[in-house]
Amino acid sequence: MLALPCVRACFLLGASRAATRARLLHPATVMTVAQIDEEVAKLLQLKAQLGGEDGKHQFVLKTPKGTRDYNPKQMAIREKVFNTIISCFKRHGAETIDTPVFELKETLTGKYGEDSKLIYDLKDQGGELLSLRYDLTVPFARYLAMNKITNIKRYHIAKVYRRDNPAMTRGRYREFYQCDFDIAGQYDAMIPDAECLKIVHEILSELQLGEFCIKVNDRRILDGMFAVCGVPDEKFRTICSTVDKLDKMSWEDVKKEMVNEKGLSEEAADQIGEYVSMRGGMDLAERLLQDQKMCQNKQACAGLSDIKLLFSYLQLFQVTDKVVFDLSLARGLDYYTGVIYEAVLTQAGLPPLANDSQNGASSEESAGVGSVAGGGRYDGLVGMFDPKGRKVPCVGVSIGIERIFSIMEQKAEASAEKVRTTEVQVMVASAQKNLLEERLRLVTELWSAGIKAEVMYKKNPKLLSQLQHCEEGGVPLVAILGEQELKDGVVKLRVVSTREEVDISRADLIAEIKRRTSEA
Repeated sequence: MLALPCVRACFLLGASRAATRARLLHPATVMTVAQIDEEVAKLLQLKAQLGGEDGKHQFVLKTPKGTRDYNPKQMAIREKVFNTIISCFKRHGAETIDTPVFELKETLTGKYGEDSKLIYDLKDQGGELLSLRYDLTVPFARYLAMNKITNIKRYHIAKVYRRDNPAMTRGRYREFYQCDFDIAGQYDAMIPDAECLKIVHEILSELQLGEFCIKVNDRRILDGMFAVCGVPDEKFRTICSTVDKLDKMSWEDVKKEMVNEKGLSEEAADQIGEYVSMRGGMDLAERLLQDQKMCQNKQACAGLSDIKLLFSYLQLFQVTDKVVFDLSLARGLDYYTGVIYEAVLTQAGLPPLANDSQNGASSEESAGVGSVAGGGRYDGLVGMFDPKGRKVPCVGVSIGIERIFSIMEQKAEASAEKVRTTEVQVMVASAQKNLLEERLRLVTELWSAGIKAEVMYKKNPKLLSQLQHCEEGGVPLVAILGEQELKDGVVKLRVVSTREEVDISRADLIAEIKRRTSEA
């Protein structure tokens, strides 16, 4: 006889199935494939909660929504990208810090505008209201204020969390890495800002992702533009967040949102439309300084003068070929106070990302076009944490590492490029049986000399198996031991790619391996 809880569970599951079936078969119900899949998923989840026939809980083996695992090949690609970025940050004199993965909730609230709803809150575990960090910039500002630091050039690479519904095929997740570079301190205008743009240029060039463009604007120019177009002060931030959608929506849809949802007059929206269509360089900044409306706004004039100065430094840094002054660039985060920028891939020729065709991605999206870096100046953020309101001017950039990873992975797959997942330089092998101890002695010598080496975990492995392991794993060299070699005091060194073999004296082996691997 079934126990009462089991009877109730079976009844619930049967009732749920019956209800779902009734909804699906009802003539008034028209359901999409996605909705049907969602209903099926709910049933499976309920079944897992109730347990199997034997009464044991059935675990669903999957990663949480918006997260993923990375296999060794993917991690090798990620490590290569990280090394490129870190070497660039260090080349520009940055030091690194780390901060907790969660912060006091009050530290994060009120810093991200409309995006604040995406902050992950944690359940109370120790008398404090906590949230997972949304980005690395606000924790950095908190760190500066708490430690009374007024000058630092730092980079920080760590995971951040956003409670949204991301498109994972587009390199967007709930848990993802950010790579931030920031310069804090009181310096002459636009010199640190120009260096941040130079860093973006260097990283994207070194990664060889394809053609790219770095859009530049200034929050003061945006605010000045909104003011002269007749946007009420209290609507600056909300209208700014709508303009920020121009890279994803048409102007008609953006205008509709500003007018219908946010209550802006059509006349003001049309005037904004005229300005946000403008793109150029230093010449556009000079032209806008002569604009009848813009020249009457002090904020806009200050921003335009700084854009002119910025472009003069960018010319010296030799990056103006990739930088464009774009009045449609808004960047929605509330803490930006001056120059803002965003790097976008412009080459429509990258391989389509996985599952894009099934997900209805446009041809432009499938080409991998999108934002891969962004940042700007945020002079007021540190002051929000300082008890006395002391400001520390800051400017920084964040590299969109997950999107870059997605593109690099797809490029590697499209080119059938073999990605090495280890850095082993030499395999210590044996040609005959009963040589395990000799192999272990030799591999220990190599490890002690700093050589990356490995040995098979079998007493008497076949030589062919050892050589095949090297070919499959891309190991360049094999050090082969045999009874004759041991008598002669030599090791047979084999080059895997050419199958060339040469006898090297045991005393010279380490130097020879280092010479050959350094040349490679």
